[in-house]
Amino acid sequence: MPKLDFDTINLGHGSGGTLTSQLLNTGVFKLLENDLLNKKHDGAIFNLTGKVAMSTDSYVVTPIFFEGGNIGDLAINGTVNDLAMCGAAAKYLSLSFVLEEGLKMTEFWEILVSIKTACEAAGVKVVTGDTKVVERGKGDKIFINTTGIGEVHPKSNIDIDNIKAGDKIILSGPLARHGITIMSHRQGLQFETTISSDTRPLNKIVIELVEEFGEHIHLMRDPTRGGLATVLNEIAHDAKLGIAISQKNIPVEEEVYGACEMLGLDPLYVANEGLFVAVVDAAIADSFLQQLKQWEHGAASSIIGEVTTEHVKQVLMKSNIGGRRVVNMLAGEQLPRIC
Repeated sequence: MPKLDFDTINLGHGSGGTLTSQLLNTGVFKLLENDLLNKKHDGAIFNLTGKVAMSTDSYVVTPIFFEGGNIGDLAINGTVNDLAMCGAAAKYLSLSFVLEEGLKMTEFWEILVSIKTACEAAGVKVVTGDTKVVERGKGDKIFINTTGIGEVHPKSNIDIDNIKAGDKIILSGPLARHGITIMSHRQGLQFETTISSDTRPLNKIVIELVEEFGEHIHLMRDPTRGGLATVLNEIAHDAKLGIAISQKNIPVEEEVYGACEMLGLDPLYVANEGLFVAVVDAAIADSFLQQLKQWEHGAASSIIGEVTTEHVKQVLMKSNIGGRRVVNMLAGEQLPRIC
């Protein structure tokens, strides 16, 4: 960490003057430097080819540090993944901070380092941004906003209108790690094994799958806030079709399932940050799944259900004991401040 004149963020760091310049030049610009960011302009000028996807998101998670990551890599991965769900490889990001007076410089530096590491892992550049400081008690340490721009793969045709009856629904890994990690930190819970967030970039595996299967991938979504249940309900409603899933095929790790039981939570509604749901043509579902399983995080991936013309705009789940129940969208806010 560079030597700064202050151990904590103060209002002067948001004034646009000497302290702002010191914070940016010795911290943000130095750590995240690249040919576009180094120009220190109010915006960035670059070339893109073909179709372009754009996404923006804000991150207000508390606590800002948790097992498996922190608000910094969460912000980068979240926007990279939103673009990946469009079939796009993220190229450039904007990065904006709202810092609370009193935030420790060591904490801010650790977040910056995690941002740099996440950018390198995803192959994306931060090219512009902004920093503001608010009074103590007005900001909960740090909020981050990121906007991403990426190039859509030429073989991609991801669109809700492509979904049809018989399509298979594939989940890329086990549910609920991120939300349970955040909740356990918040409640001070201790488990026999460490549960860590699944925050990670998904762009590389998604682009590999798009390259191989192209327009046979009809839709992709990442089940973040509201979890898997909410995403599937949104798909069923927007596609005007039904979705049938099987509980036995939905991967949930034992320690996560146990934590959910302890907290009275249903894993279907708990947030994730490193998973995606794919709706694919039945003809390529098995091949898609086999390729996904070769990914370092894809061993537990599974075909969890299919699209149907029955029970339109509803999600029905066959339980482990053979019964069926309607899986509704999340009502209210189950896990506040998880991303």
